[in-house]
Amino acid sequence: MSKLTVTNMKGERVGDLEWSDAMLVLDRGDQAVHDAVVAHDAARRAGTANTLGKGAVAGSNKKPWRQKGTGRARAGYRQSPVWRGGGVAHGPHPRDFSKAIPKKTARLAFARALSARVAAGDVTVLDSIGVPEPKTKLVVALCASLGASKGLLIVVDRVDPNLTKAARNLSKVEVVAAKDVDTYTVLRYARIAATKAAMDVLAGRLAACGRKAE
Repeated sequence: MSKLTVTNMKGERVGDLEWSDAMLVLDRGDQAVHDAVVAHDAARRAGTANTLGKGAVAGSNKKPWRQKGTGRARAGYRQSPVWRGGGVAHGPHPRDFSKAIPKKTARLAFARALSARVAAGDVTVLDSIGVPEPKTKLVVALCASLGASKGLLIVVDRVDPNLTKAARNLSKVEVVAAKDVDTYTVLRYARIAATKAAMDVLAGRLAACGRKAE
């Protein structure tokens, strides 16, 4: 059984949170994490690149000149890829780059990623978090008190609109609900701050991952 330090929004220690080591998945799942991150990045690709093949380029089927007797190379149509203004040979077309991974692999990847962050001491537990008004300076002060100048992921059990609005102008800060956080987001930020209520939700997800990933 490990103890995680619980702090307030000023960074002051207010207690400890007991965390079962049995929930941590540290002996497997590296490949699952890789697969999950690759799938996430692939799904973000737009896949909108498009080129015109020779059949899509405007033009007639008339030969530019007769086949023989001109001294020039034979040519059958002006849409040929070897001509300027012609079609593109083997060019890109709209496609879906997304990759599907098994649910069991996704669960294992999340458990492995979160366990690694907890074991490394990158997770700070907050007794509670809330901002009375959507002011960015309040989130900036929170980052400063937690020493999270390189980036902070704020995990809450229920998303507060004021907190979301206060953090959305900060490129290195993201607010997410514990039930929605994924492997990529867990790994993206240098520090993670989670409320005690959010940690309970994450603990439940870890326990489920541990059972179903066997």
